[in-house]
Amino acid sequence: MPASKSPTPRRTHWKRVVLWCLGLGAAAVVCGALIIGVTTALVLRELPDVSTLSNYQPKLPLRIYTADGVPIGEFGEERRRLMRFDAIPRAMKDAVLAAEDSRFYQHGGVDLQGVLRAVWADLGGKRQGASTITMQVARNVYLSSEQTFKRKFYELLLTTRLEDQLTKDQIFEIYLNQIYLGNRAYGFAAACQTYFGKPLEQITVAEAAMLAGLPKAPSANNPLANPKRARSRQQWIIGRMEELGYITPEEATQARAEPLRLRDAADPKALHAEYVAEAVRQQIVAQFGDSAYTRGLNVYTTLTSADQQAAYAALRKGVMDYEQRQPYRGPEVRVELPAGGDALDDAVDSVLADHPDDGELIAAVVTQASDKKVSALRANGDAIEISGNGLRLVRSALAAKAPAALRISRGSVIRLLPGAKDSWSITQMPEVEGAFVSMDPRDGSIRSLVGGFDFGQNKFNHVTQAWRQPGSSFKPFIYSAALDKGFMTTTMINDAPLHFDSAATGGAPWDPKNYEGTFEGPMTLRAGLTHSKNLVTIRILDAIGVKYAQDWITRFGFEADKNPAYLTMALGSGAVTPMQMATAYSVFANGGYRVAPILVRRITDNDGQVLMEAAPATLDESNRAISARNAFLTSSLLHSVVRNGTGSKAYAALKRDDLYGKTGTTNDSFDAWFTGFQPTRVAVAWVGYDTPRRLGTRGETGASAALPIWIDYMRAALSGVPVEKEKPAPGLIQQDGEWYYDDFTPGYGVASVGIDNDLTPLTDGSAGVPPEAVPQERSRILDLFR
Repeated sequence: MPASKSPTPRRTHWKRVVLWCLGLGAAAVVCGALIIGVTTALVLRELPDVSTLSNYQPKLPLRIYTADGVPIGEFGEERRRLMRFDAIPRAMKDAVLAAEDSRFYQHGGVDLQGVLRAVWADLGGKRQGASTITMQVARNVYLSSEQTFKRKFYELLLTTRLEDQLTKDQIFEIYLNQIYLGNRAYGFAAACQTYFGKPLEQITVAEAAMLAGLPKAPSANNPLANPKRARSRQQWIIGRMEELGYITPEEATQARAEPLRLRDAADPKALHAEYVAEAVRQQIVAQFGDSAYTRGLNVYTTLTSADQQAAYAALRKGVMDYEQRQPYRGPEVRVELPAGGDALDDAVDSVLADHPDDGELIAAVVTQASDKKVSALRANGDAIEISGNGLRLVRSALAAKAPAALRISRGSVIRLLPGAKDSWSITQMPEVEGAFVSMDPRDGSIRSLVGGFDFGQNKFNHVTQAWRQPGSSFKPFIYSAALDKGFMTTTMINDAPLHFDSAATGGAPWDPKNYEGTFEGPMTLRAGLTHSKNLVTIRILDAIGVKYAQDWITRFGFEADKNPAYLTMALGSGAVTPMQMATAYSVFANGGYRVAPILVRRITDNDGQVLMEAAPATLDESNRAISARNAFLTSSLLHSVVRNGTGSKAYAALKRDDLYGKTGTTNDSFDAWFTGFQPTRVAVAWVGYDTPRRLGTRGETGASAALPIWIDYMRAALSGVPVEKEKPAPGLIQQDGEWYYDDFTPGYGVASVGIDNDLTPLTDGSAGVPPEAVPQERSRILDLFR
């Protein structure tokens, strides 16, 4: 029997190789599994505790509102408004699901169907993402956006952990509040306010679909920057919502056709309260530190949106009207323009990028100019023609012999103001500044505050920071001091020339004049203020004593050291702010009480818990500044100013018999003021240059530059407010249309002052005249001047 053959060396070798390979493969699998297991265990130990997201609290900005809830400011790195899941509209949730993850409530965090679709699309040359909402939450909350294996691995592990520890609604809520949506807006509530200027609760299906298109590409799909692309994405999402049954075909048709009203930050009708927002920001940061920017504080001011809108519009109009009375200073810049076509459009876009519209002040580039007509292009491509009265300001700049610096020609950048019936007029960016503030004298609530013409151009708050000479608007406080000394509204004062040496003025010798340059002789104290007679006020101040007057004005909130005790104080040569003037005039308006201005009424946290609430000021004897009789008599004088004097334009325009106020024009017309009130509202308007100089070539007055602003505001603020009847203070009696103290205080009574021009008060037996003898005494005093 033949011996059996042993395996050949070749066959034995291959068996061994196969066995070795199988063994190595098994070992590799085991080692790989061990490595993956150990790595995963180590990574899981490093991953954050996602259970904290069950009480999701992102960084929330500081938000500032008017008293009636209109937002006026937001400060923080991120614009965000936290909304709980149940409060988010169904349309917004459905639009996001349709756009980002329609199987969100079916998958466990990683959508295998979505992954397969993405792979298939990639094979077909179309890139498609497969990130679920949960994966995006993991990435946006904890990870960076870098495209590395490590980051992807972390993302998958975090996704699993999120799905394990949070409910689907909790994950979805985080996504809806966390995702970046362009324009510094995080979350859909903030985006709705940013793009549409309204709360998310009011969103429509069409608007929800527009916002749902932003997570994929916040810049490219931004409706403000790329409306065509944003519209295309929106239409696709509406189709997906219909396909998934979230909306009916009829609702889809309506949504596709709905015109979108995007928010325009430059809209002149938008509420502008930038100076208020900045002032409040500084106050809140001083109180809460840097955490104010992240803890979601809501600050409610005392402003009312209607008052603020009226104040802003009035100040802007007043300043622009002033500019129309000034010489034209020339185009903002000149550029060379191509003949036409796309090159012309590109050139216009390029130059206007550096000269954007400023509210109602529209920037445009001139394409053709003659003395009869100017043609120009706006940044939005609109072609505009200006002719007739629209060229009034620039007629000299259109003349053939106009200086090169002034000439308007092709390539000139100009400013336009829209008018009635699609008309336009050429204007210019103002160099002059202005300020306006109003408050309720009964409790100190600031109702409006506009610190300058344009916050973007000049952030200096002229209401609170500008120390300016008040001019004649300061005179009522001198008259109030005189009334306290015993003067009456019928006291006779001589309006005649005066001369003072340097000792009396604290400076150079002084020969004061009235604004008109004329003198009218003896007149009553009332007539002196009604017609703003400088010589009368100076005589009164000298009679009562400058130190007494300096002490008296501190009752109204003025600072003594900023109003030196010299006779020039009679003409408002000291320094005040518009806010001080509003506070001071409130004393006359409310019957003699000094109330501190209040700008912040309430502060809450993001959950609505009240952290601080300021109680309105009350009018009681603890804050009395002057007697009720003094306040009434001074107000009576201010009423005469509006009815018959330098403020008569107010009465003519508003036709109300409860208006009080005083114009103010400083020396050389550097500052123009009007400060006045109705018993429920005190308002101050100021116009001037930051570097003081003459207001206009011919000089402007408080009546011409500031009073129109005050009138425009009051017309809106007092609309529907009943006219308040005069309420005399106790302790006064009326005789021949004038008011007198019923207990006559020793002093000047109805005496005359300054008859002999030496400023010596002449009492000559007339001081302290009983009321019943006043008519005869007035006649006797008048006889002295005959």
